[in-house]
Amino acid sequence: MSATAYDARADEYIAALGSIDAVHPVDRSVVEAWAARVTGPVLDAGCGPGHWSAHLDRLGLDVRGVDLAPRFIAHARAAHAGIRFDVGSIDELEAADGEFGGILSWFSTIHHEPARIDVPLREFARTLRPGGRLLLGFFVGTEVEAFEHAVVRAYRWPAAELGRRADAAGFDVIETHTRETRGERPVGAMLCERRA
Repeated sequence: MSATAYDARADEYIAALGSIDAVHPVDRSVVEAWAARVTGPVLDAGCGPGHWSAHLDRLGLDVRGVDLAPRFIAHARAAHAGIRFDVGSIDELEAADGEFGGILSWFSTIHHEPARIDVPLREFARTLRPGGRLLLGFFVGTEVEAFEHAVVRAYRWPAAELGRRADAAGFDVIETHTRETRGERPVGAMLCERRA
């Protein structure tokens, strides 16, 4: 279970990646451009230690975070007072239909097996209002394939295939960004809009 695996390495993860200062500048600009066009409440889905939630809060968004790992949520609550953080699954969000204007899913679906990726995508579609925007971070590959992530097995996706899955869940793909940095895995960000 990824929650147990992340809990076991929470302190290490928080130290290495739990700050907005650790984010690649290109990724930060992509998220900020998405945030500038979102209206209404925002969900940081798979929020980890809460650094993106805090950044979105500083940008003026009404944000809350959810994550499966209790130690991440405990840290997020202690470090970012005033923001709501809940332990929960992105596969079964405790949110009303159409509750959010935006959802940030920054590498939070990477551990979903290909046969189950549609589950969180459908939940994102259910809880986003029509016209609401999803920003999905993912690892890029030439085919859908598993790899041994530092914490627990993850998956790479061709952007076209992930876009097809998003389309089937009720989204229009607006744009896709990919980034390749020497010595790092290729990554992508897919901006999707909830169809009416």
